[in-house]
Amino acid sequence: MRQKPTIFDREIVASSRLFFIEEVQLRFSNGIERTYERLVGRGAGCGAVMIVAMIDTYYALLVEEYCAGTDKYEFSLPKGLIEPGENILAAANRELREEAGYSARQLEHITELSLSPGYMSHKIQVVLATDLYEERAEGDEPEFMRVERINLRDLSMLAQNAQFSEGRALAALYLVRDLLTQYGAFIA
Repeated sequence: MRQKPTIFDREIVASSRLFFIEEVQLRFSNGIERTYERLVGRGAGCGAVMIVAMIDTYYALLVEEYCAGTDKYEFSLPKGLIEPGENILAAANRELREEAGYSARQLEHITELSLSPGYMSHKIQVVLATDLYEERAEGDEPEFMRVERINLRDLSMLAQNAQFSEGRALAALYLVRDLLTQYGAFIA
């Protein structure tokens, strides 16, 4: 196993309402020193969830929301923060109700993904939601989120869609498609 670099100094060099930019001074095992910057969340945080909600054997739900990072409306999977005292599956079902208007009778934690581990400490828990039924809850979204369906057979076309760019969501959809194929529930 490789020896992790030694952190010999760290400093918050910028902050916003949501994030800190931390400068980290590292010394690698070969003696080379580098300065890295990373984006870290404020406070302890409880993490986040992303939900692959299967409306039936082949179709997953996508939600459309305004994304400040790209300054446009984009489709992605329902997702959000885990609230204090809430477990991953409860958070997934709550976010599914708030963003897509559905609840799930079956929830399964699939994996944990990172967006950009070289620059960010954030991770998201991927949850598969099945046996859905309509149930809406009010959330913190500033406007109604349009809901669309995507056939898991069409993921390569989704990756080409200018209104869909989130790599974590695409990875989660492929993982679930592979998992459902292994379960024998999905025939490619």
